[in-house]
Amino acid sequence: MAVQSGVEKTLSVQTGGSYLIEIPVRWGDLDALNHVNNTVYFRYMEEARVQCARACNIGAPGSGRDIVLAHVTCDFLRPILWPATVRVDTKLVKVGRSSVEFEVEMSVKGEEGVCARSRNVIVGVDPSTGRPAPWTDAELEGLQRVFAS
Repeated sequence: MAVQSGVEKTLSVQTGGSYLIEIPVRWGDLDALNHVNNTVYFRYMEEARVQCARACNIGAPGSGRDIVLAHVTCDFLRPILWPATVRVDTKLVKVGRSSVEFEVEMSVKGEEGVCARSRNVIVGVDPSTGRPAPWTDAELEGLQRVFAS
């Protein structure tokens, strides 16, 4: 997929790659039914997005770029119980002019099957205007490096 990042350059960012993190489930993540509360799944996704953005060098402090979550959905497929380690696998689906779409799957380390599936869209914004701003070549290169298949 070619992405226009400047007036003269076009960089290609390959989609389909994956960024994986593991997060230990804390006892405090549980609800009254003794499984991870649904709201905590969104915290796990948030942690994955922030770590991924940092690895891509997007939205780092002082970079002149903020990232905002524009869209998120989540399908809860089966509960996560404590103790466990959650694997948050973020796949790059689409790179737009100033947005990135991810598909996220959460599972429990050492167990078969997916616990939740999600779609996330982030938008890069200029902090001085709050408006979407095109990805820079360095940011696109960071995405390519992190999500190289």
